[in-house]
Amino acid sequence: MPENAYPLTPSSLDELRDLIGKELGPTDWHEVTQERVDAFADATGDHQWIHVDPERAAAGPLGTTIAHGLYTLSLESAFLYALLSFEGFAHGLNYGYDKVRFPAPLPVGSRVRMTSTLVDVAEVTGGIQLRFRQTFEREGADRPVCVAESVARVVERS
Repeated sequence: MPENAYPLTPSSLDELRDLIGKELGPTDWHEVTQERVDAFADATGDHQWIHVDPERAAAGPLGTTIAHGLYTLSLESAFLYALLSFEGFAHGLNYGYDKVRFPAPLPVGSRVRMTSTLVDVAEVTGGIQLRFRQTFEREGADRPVCVAESVARVVERS
């Protein structure tokens, strides 16, 4: 899809069903800086040296600091909103994750982006449940840095 086509703006169950199986994205690139990783470490209390100590990490197995896996996963909401707007619904929320894997590290100084595929849309009590498969790729890398299956819920406007 052309870059200016995003975010898509479905506003009904039928419009969501029309998106099943379509890959959305990729998003714009997000630069992973040490400042952002440090802020994430401060917010979560996870100050493991591989994330926050550039000197020690330089001598470590990866040669540099890397982003927390959960830092990568936390980008999912902003990335998804860049691809798909839920403004046509009364409200929506993150319902959870069924599977998350981090197949490769995300080094500080690299860039990451996401593609998303809506794999299922189901009517549930009180709304609509959406299941997405998301792939986070690092620029220039062969393997994704994160693959996740997320679940969200939206409620149609009355």
